[in-house]
Amino acid sequence: MNQLLAINCIEDIIPEYRHTPIGLLLEYHNLGRPYATYSEAQLLVGMCMDNRKHLKIPENFSYIIRSGGANLRYSEFKVSYAISVGKVKHIALIGHDNCGMVNLHSRKDEFIRGLVGIAGWTTERAEEHFTNFAPMFEIGNAMEFVVMEAKRLRVKYPKITIAPLFYHVETNRLSIVKE
Repeated sequence: MNQLLAINCIEDIIPEYRHTPIGLLLEYHNLGRPYATYSEAQLLVGMCMDNRKHLKIPENFSYIIRSGGANLRYSEFKVSYAISVGKVKHIALIGHDNCGMVNLHSRKDEFIRGLVGIAGWTTERAEEHFTNFAPMFEIGNAMEFVVMEAKRLRVKYPKITIAPLFYHVETNRLSIVKE
């Protein structure tokens, strides 16, 4: 079972991440570390597209890919670009509580009504769209998903340090997911 490690001081950051861009991310966001100046990205952040999340990090500190549930499966070319061209060696995958991609099927009717009423789709087209794509984006448990996604990406990019993190929407704090 995974557990969350709260980050309230530098010593809370596990040694594997301390003194790395992942540790710096945690220091900037949770601990109010004064911003340094960066001309190149230090890491890639994969996080949910949810509008309630905002990271406290300096300009140019990271590439950020936002996708539902922090699912980077369909963004792998962008991940490869950040690694190969951007030279990043660290990835922070950030899941969060109250994620809309969890139990996605429960939102099917709302999803269809929204596409019909807001986007002007037919009901049939909206239903087909949901049926075809929802299984690809459903993540189940957000914390478990971010750990599985980290493990999947570690196999693909074995020299890259990949950290599963968790964002608490109410407190605007990051935790480490201890695997």
